[in-house]
This record gives sequence, C-alpha cells and structure tokens, in this order.
Amino acid sequence: MITKMKKLTFLIYHKDYESFLDKIRELGVIHVQERQAGVMNDDLQSNLFLHNQYKDILKEMSFQFKDKADEQVYTDLSAEELISQYNNLVGNVQTLNQRIPAVEKEIGEMGVWGDFSWDDLRKIEKAGYFIQFYNCTEREYQKEWEEKCDVVQITKAAGHVFFITISKEQVTLDIEPVAMPKLSLSELQQKKNELLETQASAKEELQEFCRKYSNTLEHYDKYLQGDIDLIKVRLDGEPQAEGSVLLMEGWIPVNCEEAVRKTLDESSVYYEIRETVKGDNPPIKLKNNWFNKLYEVLTGMYGMPEYTEFDPTPLIAPFFSLFFAFCLGDAGYGLVLIALGMILKKKMPNMRGMMNLVISLGIFTAVFGTVLGTFFGVNIYEATWVPEGLKSFMISGKVNIAGGTYDKQMILALGIGVFHTIVAMLIKALVQTGRFGFKNALGAWGWFLLVGFGTIIATFMFLNLIPENISKWALIAIGGVAAIGIYLLNDLHRNVFVNIGAGVWDTYNMATGLMGDILSYMRLYALGLAGGMLGGVFNSLGLMVQDSVGGIPGWVVCCIILVLGHAFNIAMSCISAFVHPLRLNFVEYFKNSGYEGTGVTYNPFTTVENKNK
Repeated sequence: MITKMKKLTFLIYHKDYESFLDKIRELGVIHVQERQAGVMNDDLQSNLFLHNQYKDILKEMSFQFKDKADEQVYTDLSAEELISQYNNLVGNVQTLNQRIPAVEKEIGEMGVWGDFSWDDLRKIEKAGYFIQFYNCTEREYQKEWEEKCDVVQITKAAGHVFFITISKEQVTLDIEPVAMPKLSLSELQQKKNELLETQASAKEELQEFCRKYSNTLEHYDKYLQGDIDLIKVRLDGEPQAEGSVLLMEGWIPVNCEEAVRKTLDESSVYYEIRETVKGDNPPIKLKNNWFNKLYEVLTGMYGMPEYTEFDPTPLIAPFFSLFFAFCLGDAGYGLVLIALGMILKKKMPNMRGMMNLVISLGIFTAVFGTVLGTFFGVNIYEATWVPEGLKSFMISGKVNIAGGTYDKQMILALGIGVFHTIVAMLIKALVQTGRFGFKNALGAWGWFLLVGFGTIIATFMFLNLIPENISKWALIAIGGVAAIGIYLLNDLHRNVFVNIGAGVWDTYNMATGLMGDILSYMRLYALGLAGGMLGGVFNSLGLMVQDSVGGIPGWVVCCIILVLGHAFNIAMSCISAFVHPLRLNFVEYFKNSGYEGTGVTYNPFTTVENKNK
C-alpha cells in the first residue's frame, strides 16, 4: 500500500536558513520538493563529478577481489588520498601489463638467434671486426654477399634466412640490418620472470587495498551524497519578499506529523501542514507486510505508482512467485534455491533482503514443482514410490477438450493468463473509480464486465454447469450492459458519437491485443517443459555413462554429469524464470491494469547516519 502523505510549506528568514536546514536534516523524514530542477552551482557540479568518480572506482574495486570486503571504515586515509593511492596502484599494474608483452616480443625476436653473450660479441668488435644481424626472404638472399664478407647463417624459418656478417671493414648490403634487443635470450627470460613476479605482487597489493578500503570509499561516497542533498535543498529555497525570506515545500508521512510539528514549533519559522489535494504529486513510500516487501524491488524497477494509483506490489508478489515457480517447474530446483538462499544469507548479511526473496521463490518452486510432478528432471507422477495421496494433487497428463487432446499444464498456463488479465482489468476499473469517480470509469467497468463475467459464464456453459439457454441469455445481458459503458458512457464529457468512435477503437485494440496477451502466458508452460526435459536429458546421460563404465568409476562420472548438468540447467532456467515473469507483469498485466509507474520515490532529506540505519 501507499503511505499517506501531508504537504509542508515553510517560510524561513534568510539568516536562519542554514540552521533550519540542519534541523530538518536531523529529523530525517521531510521529502523536500524540488522546485528548481537542473539548477547548478560550482559546489554542486564539483560534488556530482566526485560522486560519479567514486561510483566508477567502487565498481572497479568490486572486481579486484573475490573475498568479502572489509566492513571496517579506515580513517587513516582521506577520500583524496585513498583515490590517489588506488590510481597509483592501478597505474603500476597497467605499466607492468604493458612491459611484459614488450619483453615477450623481444624474446620472440631473439629466439631465432639463440642464446648468446653480447659480451663475447663486443670482444670480437674490439678486435676490429664488424658484426651485423640480417633477416631476409630466401628469394632476397644473394650469394654475392658471401664474397664481400663472412656470412654465417643462423637458421632458416618460414621462408626467411637469418644470418650475420663478420668483416674487417663496414659493409653495406641491399637490405637493412636487424635492430637487436640489448639483452641476451637468457637475460630477457630472466627479466620476464622478474616482471611476472612484480606483476603478481602488484596485483595482490591492489586486491588487498581494494578489499580493505572499498567500504571506506563507499562510506565517503555516502557523506558526499549527503553534501549533494544539502546543496540541492539550499537551491530549492525560493526567495520571497525581495530575498528576506525563503519559501520551501515538502512532504511528510502522516505518522511523522507529531514529531515534525514539535521540532518546527521550537524554531522561528512559519509553517503549514495540510492534507493532499487533487493536483498534488506527493512522493511515494510503499508500506507492505514482510512478504510483499521482498517484491518492492520489482515495483521499483518499473517505476513507483502515482499517489492516487494502486500499489501493484501486493499483486506482483504472488503472481511473480507463481510464474517463477511455473517456469522453473522443478521441486528439486526449488530446494536448491532455498538452501542457496540460506547459505548466502549468512555469508552476505548486506544482501539479506535479496536472499529472502530467493528463499521465497524457492519455496514457491518446491511446492508448485511438486504439483507439476517434477523432481530434478524425474517425473515423480509416474514413480511407484510416491504416495497416491500426493499424486492426487499433481497436474500431469492430457485432457480432452472439444474433441482435442491437450496437456493439462498448458491449459493451466492459459487459465492463469486469463485470470491474471481479468484481475488487471478489475484493478484498472477500481483505480479509475478512485481517481476520477464511478461515472468516469464506466468504460473500464464495461470491459471488466464483458471479459471477466463473460469468461465465467462461458466456462460454466462449457463445463455444463448451467444450461445452454440460460448461458446464452446471460451472455447477451452481460454484453448489452457492457456495451453501454464501452460505447456510450466511456466519457460523459464527450459527444455520444465521439464515444462510439472511441469505443470502436478500444474494441479493435482489445480484440487484437487481448488474445496475444493471454497466449503470452504459454511461455510459462513452454519454459517449464524445456527445463524439465533438459533435466531429464542429463539424468539419462549420467545413467548411460554409468552403465557403460560400470562400477565405482561409473558412478563417479555419473554424479559429475548430474551435478554439473543440473547446475547448468538451474542457472539457465532461473534466468528465464526471472525475465519472463517480469515481462508478464510489466507488459501484459500493467497494460491491462492501466498502471503507468510515474510516481516519485520518497527520499527524505536526512543525514548519512540516518540513512545507514
């Protein structure tokens, strides 16, 4: 649900402005309404630049270490010193990363010449001989060169001749001499090994620095964000009475009114607290029970509701969980998610909320996977060791409908889609009634009546629960009443002919879109079926290898195949089971419910300490 808000208006004497901001900042519950969006000053611009820099460095730091970051905040380094040391460590690693390939290139160049001592060559040169290194193709090599000086061929490789010339006088051949490295092959190899050791040490030092100081930099970033908020609020004060007073507006949750009044009464500011009225755009603070709260992150991914809208979280929670369980569709995989969530919840306390969501989805998957009759790719509906009482709750096999044979799980997916769509239409009608009044929501109620009750009557007729002639007249009556709202009364402020045209257009959109929306829910069945089949393939492959190898080695290989195969299947299935249910909620459900998600998130002006609570 959406927390009720009240509007705050302040008039502050300009000399008391800074002290007043400190007071409301300590309160930590007032959402200051932004009045001058986009207004910048030098301090704000500088802090925003630093904030982006901190975020980029924190992202880089997170990739530098595998273990858990040190939770302690170290104050031995300021933010500037911390970033400077980090950049120095990164620069050192990057320099080594560039030097090693250069040495490797020189090693490759020296490889064809072999390992020799440059000191020995220098002794020969001191004796009055000129030594030069050459490399040319076999076609370019000329026998005449051997007459000018002593030519020593070192090797031939890939159509090239590598040779040196030794002469008493400087000779010039038709090709350029090779520029040789200054170190011998063994010296280059030793240099490379030293650089690799230095590189490993530098990387280890960087990783340890990131592990130790990443939480510290995040702490500095939170304080910087607090400074940014303060500057923004300063800019939000609107000068009045030639600048002697400043006007500020904000919002507070209704349950905080008493504390806010007490603080404001102690200050020398004029304030007014009033109820929200039509046209206001209060910030949105969601308030849900512990289960629905796990799914608020999904609502936030799409966008917060408007103040007069309906919080979609209480409906997203059960439907997303059901869709996820249907897509994953395996009770064994659900148990794996529960165990994984519990383990990571202890090891990563900062991700406690996310792990609770994983555990919740695992419970839904374990229960619904049992209903679908699948356990680690095994069809337990056909297993003899499963109690018959449990099998009576399972949905498996085929069913005959209108002369055709269909999979029960496929029919279940379509049924869920129809129900989800009807619920969305009901929510749309209720929200429009709450926002604009019942008279201005007759079009939405007409569509809900036609699709919702029409589907119920048609289902009862198909199942022979009510006589056909009664069903026919009931459908006619429902269609007639619905048509009045859809075609004649969809907007009481428009001409009747305009309403008819708008109703026809809505009918076209509904006819072309509704069937596609419902068929989209087939993906629940398809993904669950694909995951179950792939799990069965890994089971068959593991047992086939065990039969071929036999004995303990066969079982070892079989277990490896099963563990790796099901781990891969769980990972891939979880991705699909997250993305596609999200789409069914964000596209099919939100479209039919009229949800827009354009609300502003409640963000109280507070101190860093309060934000960390």
